[in-house]
Amino acid sequence: MNQIPASPNSSSTARAPRGSARAKLIAAAHATVRKQGYSATTVDQICASAGVTKGAFFHHFASKEDLAIAAAEGWTERARPMFELAPHVKLDDPLDRLLGHIDFRLSMLDGPTEDYTCFVGTMVQEAYATNDRIRAACEASINAYCQALAPDIQAAMDVYGVPEDITALGLAQHVQSVLQGAFVLAKTTNDPAIARGTVTHLKRYVRMLFGAGNAP
Repeated sequence: MNQIPASPNSSSTARAPRGSARAKLIAAAHATVRKQGYSATTVDQICASAGVTKGAFFHHFASKEDLAIAAAEGWTERARPMFELAPHVKLDDPLDRLLGHIDFRLSMLDGPTEDYTCFVGTMVQEAYATNDRIRAACEASINAYCQALAPDIQAAMDVYGVPEDITALGLAQHVQSVLQGAFVLAKTTNDPAIARGTVTHLKRYVRMLFGAGNAP
């Protein structure tokens, strides 16, 4: 995902414009959790990043957990432009659209780690065994990504054919798994280069799977 711009006022006592506090808190959760993890992130830090009061936080959310769930839902909405507005979605060939999507994700792997890693992927690694509500919200967000990618994969399968045991949803889940793994690898080195290499291998695999050769 693209970097969230820093709040123009980081003071925890600053008031956000009327009607914008909830959105600012969700955006701040995305930025802060991606940088330091869910457990290490406090309500005070989120309020400071959003530039809203703690009272405004509790006006919109009963707890950090409730914000986390809303932020997971917001992450899904934030991802929709990848499927609706990116240039590759206008390509006629479904395999070109799928490869274009992978290229699009590859182009995003740059800059500080927290700018391109996944909010729900980061959060579910911490909370999957201890908070079922957060786990389910993260599952829904990741599944929405896979469901959005599956139609182009199915269309490419219909045109090019693949082995019988491959399904569109299964391949979409593999794409998501490679991306999430690439984010983890990038965190180990604090360098996106290793993530770019992994996603480049993913593109080669998809090309070979559909009989399109092994060019990068």
